[in-house]
Amino acid sequence: MLGVADYGAFVAAILIFLLIPGPGNLALITSTGKGGIRGGLAATMGVIAGDQVLMWAAVAGVATLLATYPAAFRVVQWVGAAYLAWLGFRMLIAKPGDAPVLHIEPRHYFKQAGLITLLNPKAIVFYMAFFPLFVDPAQHQGFVTFGVMAATIAALTFAYGLVVVLLTHFLAERMRANPVIARVLEKLAGIFLIGFGVKLAVSK
Repeated sequence: MLGVADYGAFVAAILIFLLIPGPGNLALITSTGKGGIRGGLAATMGVIAGDQVLMWAAVAGVATLLATYPAAFRVVQWVGAAYLAWLGFRMLIAKPGDAPVLHIEPRHYFKQAGLITLLNPKAIVFYMAFFPLFVDPAQHQGFVTFGVMAATIAALTFAYGLVVVLLTHFLAERMRANPVIARVLEKLAGIFLIGFGVKLAVSK
């Protein structure tokens, strides 16, 4: 389809990629819990924006650069790990009444989720290595092919993000009356973020 090798498999791969637990999913859930549907959708758009930057950067040859200089990828990996751990630490030490780690204003959710996506090695690896496998060299149509892939990724990410946001909001409304549960969930989110950061830092 327009230079995409096995479009159905490409769609399935994107869905599986979205379902894998990671910082992006946690950002959507946390943003929705803090800012409601509006905050969650803003975070979803941030994830989409980050994905698009990574994809077009790969198209522009960043993948080749990082493959040639592996140290560059390690730098990105360490920066991403440090950022996630920093967010998690802030959540752990937060006290009742403190300003939230993820700000209520949607513009902050957008930037926060976008930055997490850009610094997520899982996403970088996908666009560097996995994504090119679905480009059909014999039927490749240049910008059209990459445009179709980019639009597909954006549409699937938005649909997935909308489902996550609505489910999270539904559950959050029922827990909002109990602030103890909210604080426990925030601490758990902080632990998970630190865990993600450590895992990224020690991975090869």
